[in-house]
Amino acid sequence: MEEFEHKFRQSMRTKVLLLDKIMGYIVKRKGKQIRPMFVFLTARATRPEPTTPAPLPDATFRGAALIELLHTATLVHDDVVDESNYRRGFFSINALWKNKIAVLVGDYLLSRGLLLALQNDDYDLLKIVSNAVRELSEGELLQIEKARKLDITEDVYFDIIRQKTASLIASCTAVGAASVSADKETIERARLFGEKVGIAFQIKDDLFDYGAAEIGKPVGIDIKEKKMTLPLIYALQQANWLEKRRVIFNVKNNEGHRDRVQQVIDFVKQSGGLDYAITTMRQYRDEALAILHTFPESPSRTSLEQLINYTIEREK
Repeated sequence: MEEFEHKFRQSMRTKVLLLDKIMGYIVKRKGKQIRPMFVFLTARATRPEPTTPAPLPDATFRGAALIELLHTATLVHDDVVDESNYRRGFFSINALWKNKIAVLVGDYLLSRGLLLALQNDDYDLLKIVSNAVRELSEGELLQIEKARKLDITEDVYFDIIRQKTASLIASCTAVGAASVSADKETIERARLFGEKVGIAFQIKDDLFDYGAAEIGKPVGIDIKEKKMTLPLIYALQQANWLEKRRVIFNVKNNEGHRDRVQQVIDFVKQSGGLDYAITTMRQYRDEALAILHTFPESPSRTSLEQLINYTIEREK
């Protein structure tokens, strides 16, 4: 990870002073670094691992950097779209340098990622990550479209989170396998493993909205933003017509009404929505572990297991 951080910072260097300052700020406020961890651990787990692990090829580091560059670009653009002033407790780029600069910084990160792959002929890695970025955009737009009517079924919900969240983790695990020249079948298994982890990860995030723990994400924020998540979708399926109408009214018209948001939270808890979401999350976790166990036993496989358990047991 230390080696990756150094290489990642190098890949973001630029002669434009303002841009270099912003790149430094982005590197400094990095999160838990879960995405590169998935890349490196999957790369090790999907290749024959000697007793003393050989160094990972440069392609693995480039793959991890490519994902971070393209993903960071989408986050910078997201903050502009959402008019958000904070990201992980830090000021967002648009809050510090305004929207115009933030959009240009996002464009710069995208182009850096594309060039990093093209200059090294990493076409297979670029294809995997570009697909993930496309799915991310489609998932966001699908969610916006459905949020207007609040008519999200469980199937549509899973489509949205598969595209919005799981596609990114899936690209990490697929890139890890592809970077060590794994065969197509192994890369696809690695991708599916990442997708299952990503879905479990997102359901965990949905649960935080109901006050499961203090995570820096305000309780009820998804409800305020009219996002239909799994606990709420399940609870509505159990409700009678009148109750359903009342809850949907509270979701649609909750602006500034803390009591309306609280009523929705109470309704979901009483209807078994949280228990259902927890059971579903564990099911996806178990499916991910079953795929992981098709790879040879190794320290990296054990670490991946621990990383999966961390993602669904985390308190923030």
